[in-house]
Amino acid sequence: MQKLAPIALFVYNRPEHTRRTISYLQKNLLADESRLFIFSDAPKADSDQAKVEQVRHLVKDVTGFKAIKVIERKKNLGLADSIIDGVTQLVNEYGKVIVFEDDLLSSVYTLQYFNEALTRYADEERVMHIGAYMYNLGDKNLPQTFFYRAASSWGWATWARAWKGFEPDIDKLISQFDKEKINRFSIEGTMNFWKQVNEFKAGKNNSWAIRWYASIFLKGGLTLNPSASLINNIGNDGSGIHSNDEDIYQVKIAKKAVKQFPAKIVEDQQAYQAIKHFLKHRKGSLFQRGLRFLKQLQGKYLAKK
Repeated sequence: MQKLAPIALFVYNRPEHTRRTISYLQKNLLADESRLFIFSDAPKADSDQAKVEQVRHLVKDVTGFKAIKVIERKKNLGLADSIIDGVTQLVNEYGKVIVFEDDLLSSVYTLQYFNEALTRYADEERVMHIGAYMYNLGDKNLPQTFFYRAASSWGWATWARAWKGFEPDIDKLISQFDKEKINRFSIEGTMNFWKQVNEFKAGKNNSWAIRWYASIFLKGGLTLNPSASLINNIGNDGSGIHSNDEDIYQVKIAKKAVKQFPAKIVEDQQAYQAIKHFLKHRKGSLFQRGLRFLKQLQGKYLAKK
């Protein structure tokens, strides 16, 4: 029997998000046969101490998996370094890994999808990443899964062979881009991926995910994705490190198991066009954008009171 991939769950200071993420994971088929590694980052500031302790207390009582190991960081690594370290550790030991953060609700079929895809494409060098989240696409005639260029960080999996291609050095990544590559990388200017690269370079974000996508893109790699999302991110409520309070990316979690996987290792052009259309129109009309902006301002104002 094929060995199941270990699950890495990265948690910090959001006890309620963490509790919900784990409760959904526990309901997954294959959960009771899977090893769960929970990486708990240390508080960055004294103000985070109490919430970090709440999360650590919560994860000590987790059940429902084949084995559970909690790794409590002694000092604050930050999300990027914590993920890079944890993923590297597990792929080196197990050859593959499934990665969750503390704000992801999963379908009961999510672990099944990851493990089947990890087995199916284990030796396909061009397949470097498996994503479980997908936007609410307008095209309902897409295949159940497809290959695409960009990598989603909201529930994903990879292999040691692919992770070896991860380039953390932003200058080395930037030096390999030209105008044409920047256009393709940013889905023809419909997504702010290149802006994220430049913001990392300027110290305005600390994203491991944009460097991972850039690493995949520059190697001509592909990512496998479902057309109906197997993940919903509940972190876009202003509580996360890089999240705003917005509902553009909210989805209904798929209730069906994934049965179909692409035979050809090529980017699906129909899916690409559907994603590009979503990204281009995701923020709606000027009126809708204005309402969303006011809602975010109101949220920030109330949070300060």
